[in-house]
Amino acid sequence: MIDGLGSSMSDLARLSFARTFSVSAENPTGAKGRGGMATEGFGADSARELGVGWKVSPALTIPAHETVELCNIQNREGAIKHIWMTNLSQINRNLVLRIYWDMHDEPSVEVPLSDFFATADQTDFRPLYSLAVCVTPKNGFNCYWTMPFRKGFRITVENITEKEDLLFYQIDCVETKLPEDSAYFHAQYRQIDAVPEKGCYTILDTVRGKGQYVGTYMFYGPKCNGWWGEGEVKFYLDGDTDFPTICGTGLEDYFCGAFMFEVNNAYMEFATPYTGLSKVSTTDALYQSQKRFSLYRWHVTDPIYFEKEIRITAQALGFRRDRRYLTRQDEISTVAYYYLDHVEKLEPLPSADALEIF
Repeated sequence: MIDGLGSSMSDLARLSFARTFSVSAENPTGAKGRGGMATEGFGADSARELGVGWKVSPALTIPAHETVELCNIQNREGAIKHIWMTNLSQINRNLVLRIYWDMHDEPSVEVPLSDFFATADQTDFRPLYSLAVCVTPKNGFNCYWTMPFRKGFRITVENITEKEDLLFYQIDCVETKLPEDSAYFHAQYRQIDAVPEKGCYTILDTVRGKGQYVGTYMFYGPKCNGWWGEGEVKFYLDGDTDFPTICGTGLEDYFCGAFMFEVNNAYMEFATPYTGLSKVSTTDALYQSQKRFSLYRWHVTDPIYFEKEIRITAQALGFRRDRRYLTRQDEISTVAYYYLDHVEKLEPLPSADALEIF
């Protein structure tokens, strides 16, 4: 019998000892036979003629400048298998998602909610269809990273703006016995307003432990005209100092594109199971500044393993008119997704003002 942690078409016919449960505003504890019992909630007025069991509490209100706990699951072992969320606000980065493993005080995921789902600018909708993350019409945020827990988990959402929001959510889990080598899922957010001249952007500062790196989401904002995507992405592994073990050939190459994503004098958006340029603020006017690019790369079939530590950087690099390289001072933000053999404290999140997208 299978443990229910991994599944594929070939596994579906096999029996499992795992048990499925789901957490939502209708069943915040995920308890067996306790879904749809709410008597108060966002949908209570709509259900006034139908009563309990008819979508009385499909969502939670997230008041301005408050943190709301979506769930606090204790004394269970298993994994989150899928997260679905959507919100009503049209304000970018108004919500911050935090996930805590095994009753730890520090979150292992602390990311603006839309960035976690690889969509920093959620006001300018584009669908994103990939293996790990899907964003469906309109702003249906889905995540399929497997997230193990041994004692339970807690999820909160903070509203960092002046306007309340409404959050719909469902978190689908399996309760099962974990293999001893199951690692903890982490997501680290970082950003910089301008890369220092002849400097590098740090996607992930030194993280110590044993694990694997599984994905990058990048929101890139060129601050001057010209092509910006020549910078190498470098992975420093297990004692590397001045030079990395893994060194790429350019940003568009790391995200598995080529030749500036240009087709017929325009940027071409694309989304595949493992990589994509899912959104460009405007696809025409090639090489003009003040555009925004959403890029993702999931290392699912090619995870980057490390024994003791990992650090990841990216150069901000383009071309001059005479084809000499030009170091750039562009605006970049990223989410780094990785698994680690222990729960790691994350770097602090920037302030609400710093997170704002102009």
